[in-house]
Amino acid sequence: MKSDTAPQIGFDRYIQLDWARSALRVRAGLETLEELTALIDASHTGTAAKKKTRTVLNRLWLEPRSDIENMCDRAVAIYKSDPSTSVAALTWGMAIATYPFFGAVAEIVGRLLRLQGECSSAEVHRRMAEVYGEREGTRRMTNMVLQSQADWGAIERMNKGKDITARREPMALTPDLELWLVEAALRHAGRGMPISSVSTTPVLFPFSFSDRLAYNLSQDERFAVRVDSASNRIVALV
Repeated sequence: MKSDTAPQIGFDRYIQLDWARSALRVRAGLETLEELTALIDASHTGTAAKKKTRTVLNRLWLEPRSDIENMCDRAVAIYKSDPSTSVAALTWGMAIATYPFFGAVAEIVGRLLRLQGECSSAEVHRRMAEVYGEREGTRRMTNMVLQSQADWGAIERMNKGKDITARREPMALTPDLELWLVEAALRHAGRGMPISSVSTTPVLFPFSFSDRLAYNLSQDERFAVRVDSASNRIVALV
């Protein structure tokens, strides 16, 4: 029997931000499931395509794994308290916490953009193949993630999708959203990370963090801060 706490591999659909926003609003009680269904029906032709899109949206927002359900509900609370909150940031956090594959693509893109300022889709495909194998499914899912990230405003794709650059300005975050995204990154990593490098971790490359992040992390009961043998302050989930 499949565990509902097992991380999902198959981010195998292009997910438009409008669909993710609708799914989030359904979970928040601000839209109905029928409205989401109508939105998907208007964008898809085949029954199989509709079902696969709903499966991804279910895992992201409507039926999250039990171990990240509380995190999902806190994202909904952040959104309900301020509907202008970035849906892209919230969906990004849910995606990296839910789908290791999505997080792996984000890490690779973030690292390449930081080193080079831009990268090619071929570079991303090559590195993903090194991790997940040189299979058609790996290539197809990587394309779905990159297409989604572009629609969410995290990257820009040029030259018919062959070249990738970062968005012109990183997405600014509220303090609550900053801490929530760090939690998502820690869940993706499965381990603690140096508190000094949290704001520059590649998996969170589209976002801009405040100078108070380290202090806010140390004051939040969801996080534990310890000092390792090299005198680095490490932040982890409690």
